Amino acid sequence: WSHFTVQFSGTVFAMTWGYPFLISAQGLDRGTVSALMALYVGGAIAAGPLMGRFVARHPLRRSTMVLLISGCTAAAWAAVLLLPGRAPLWLLAALVVTLAVGGPGSMIGFDFARTFNPAHRLGTATGIVNVGGFIAALVSIYLIGLVLDVLHATGFSQGELYGLDPFRVALSVQFLLLAGGAAGIIVTRRKVRRQMAAQGVMVPPLLKSLAEQRRLVAERRRTP
Repeated sequence: WSHFTVQFSGTVFAMTWGYPFLISAQGLDRGTVSALMALYVGGAIAAGPLMGRFVARHPLRRSTMVLLISGCTAAAWAAVLLLPGRAPLWLLAALVVTLAVGGPGSMIGFDFARTFNPAHRLGTATGIVNVGGFIAALVSIYLIGLVLDVLHATGFSQGELYGLDPFRVALSVQFLLLAGGAAGIIVTRRKVRRQMAAQGVMVPPLLKSLAEQRRLVAERRRTP
């Protein structure tokens, strides 16, 4: 569910619908769109080590990071799609960076597979994780195209297949997949944490954990 939820939106944007959305709906020139696509790649490269460092330091907070990235993805798309008229370049850049983080962020799913599966099942577990994001991406790509075609056939797009208003409606189907994936993460996380509790591993509330970390840092600073 982590790979399913976090990875698909960036894949949809980079592989299929991002270019026509930026060119036809947002009215950007090809050079600017190329720069945004390069920003997507650069953002993913920069976010990779940060994701790895976070997972190494906070293994019990991996699902929280996945949900945070999913929420940021939904918020970024909502800001772009709900804004009257075309979005400013800075907001589109923020969307691109947010989507870029989803690439390395989705790798947390593979870390879950390694943590909670025996060695002889890692191949199967990794394969199941890997197909999650691409299933979501292919479903999203298909649904966006289907909605655009339906809107065009019914006259909603007023002759503009890739106009701003049709894209606003079509790209909104991503929220359904984001919500469904987030629900899957939450349900699975509760099940896993019950199993961990039965084994004596407790996950403290986030605020309590942060307060404890601040206390330990303060103690280390006071120690001569």
